Amino acid sequence: MTKSALQVARAAYKPKMPKALYGNVKIEEGAPTQSVANQDEVKKLFPNTYGMPTLRFVESSEKVNLPAINVGVILSGGQAPGGHNVIAGIFDGIKNLNAGSKVYGFLMGPGGLVDHKYQELTADIIDEYRNTGGFDMIGSGRTKLETKEQFDKGLEILKKLDIKALVIIGGDDSNTNACVLAEYYAAINAGVQVIGCPKTIDGDLKNEMIETSFGFDTACKVYSEVIGNIERDCNSARKYWHFIKLMGRSASHIALECALQVQPNICLISEEVEAKKLSLDDIVTDIANAVAKRAANGNNFGTVLIPEGLIEFIPAMKALIAELNDYLAHHQEEFNAVPKAEQLAYIKKNLSAENAAVFASLPEGVARQLTLDRDPHGNVQVSLIETEKLLAEMVGNKLAEMKKAGQYNGKFASQVHFFGYEGRCAAPSNYDADYCYSLGYTASVLIGAGKTGYMSSVRNTTAPAAEWVAGGIPITMMMNMERRHGEMKPVIRKALVELDGAPFKYFAANRDKWAVGTEYVYPGPIQYFGPTEVCDQPTITLKLEQGK
Repeated sequence: MTKSALQVARAAYKPKMPKALYGNVKIEEGAPTQSVANQDEVKKLFPNTYGMPTLRFVESSEKVNLPAINVGVILSGGQAPGGHNVIAGIFDGIKNLNAGSKVYGFLMGPGGLVDHKYQELTADIIDEYRNTGGFDMIGSGRTKLETKEQFDKGLEILKKLDIKALVIIGGDDSNTNACVLAEYYAAINAGVQVIGCPKTIDGDLKNEMIETSFGFDTACKVYSEVIGNIERDCNSARKYWHFIKLMGRSASHIALECALQVQPNICLISEEVEAKKLSLDDIVTDIANAVAKRAANGNNFGTVLIPEGLIEFIPAMKALIAELNDYLAHHQEEFNAVPKAEQLAYIKKNLSAENAAVFASLPEGVARQLTLDRDPHGNVQVSLIETEKLLAEMVGNKLAEMKKAGQYNGKFASQVHFFGYEGRCAAPSNYDADYCYSLGYTASVLIGAGKTGYMSSVRNTTAPAAEWVAGGIPITMMMNMERRHGEMKPVIRKALVELDGAPFKYFAANRDKWAVGTEYVYPGPIQYFGPTEVCDQPTITLKLEQGK
């Protein structure tokens, strides 16, 4: 296989880890924990794994001899840079506990466990993938592990391979599944530990013990490089407004981090749109007014960043989508049988009057995109809704009205972009390469200590890696009850952008200046070699959150 010069050089990179992980480790237990909300309901559903203490690893002089252990690994959900390093960290950590230990990868996500598709991950395979992007070592998938049948089917292969611990590397939904699986295996004394690792470029899996989900750092750096390139082009040609949608599903963390890195003219934050109860027309008017202001200064160009989930946060749209999700959860087959030409009328007829009116007001293309197949969790697939085109078109129409009224005298031409898959499999930044390897190594220590129902946690990551703090937190601590597929289910609570948090406050304090002026910053590509201030920087979000 031909390798690029960068691949060859990156293979030799040795990830940095918290000091405590280099030698023998002792575990310090913190206070017992409880779920973030709905404590009684969550406790009832997780009697074996609820209320466990937080854990912190410290250096120890005591060497513990552990028997060899076989560990299974699953990559679940969308890709995120650094996944291979999590597996490498698990492999090295497990071998360090006992050289006779083995790691098995279940292929193509949780479905590999249920369908008994697996591969032993040997040193040769692991070495091939160190510090690389993607999930192609074993593949990923979106099968939800939620039924007793699936758990029992998975247990058959775990017993056959003598696997005593399973690590699920995924986002909030995947780790919710890990928590349910850990509880079930504990309840039936299956003898299988389950550990989670926090993955998602969306950045919405975090709390005081999980500073960031892996992949967020790299993805934001990739997107910021390309947005910076567009800004440079925009400032050179001076004739286009670029509407750029950024991946991130529900939360606006990626859009906010990219805005902090590149200082665009406008960045929409879904959580603010919801808090201020803005309508689609309010958003369009705000953008059009900013375009007009810049035009008055002779600048008929600019950049607008749009979070992927925006449409779900506009209150009227949110109510419509919630009713649509509920309705289609129970009538999908019936809807599929309706001829395409009559589908929109069918939906309108079956919605409440208020939501039907909102649905009828949408351009046909967007209305149709809202009725497309749901994701495996029963939610509308927001990445398929072309919000960037919708906003560019509506801003153009609004400016035409303003021109007629003598409120605008510029020229408006737009370009649209969606950056998503471009960032999910990039070669991990040094931060993500180090963080992921440390998360994997931490998972191996949790396994060695016999823990289950825990998520691997590495904190204090704005400091040099040697000062990072490794440990584990009970997954139940992150749970609350939410409506899914029309029923209340226990799920990990998503971390949205906090409007009183330091990153948003910094953005809000500067955005008016960025809107009128041309204050673009050009971050350039990820740097893997060179001075630490260039190569090992964490995200601006993380630095602001920690007051750095």
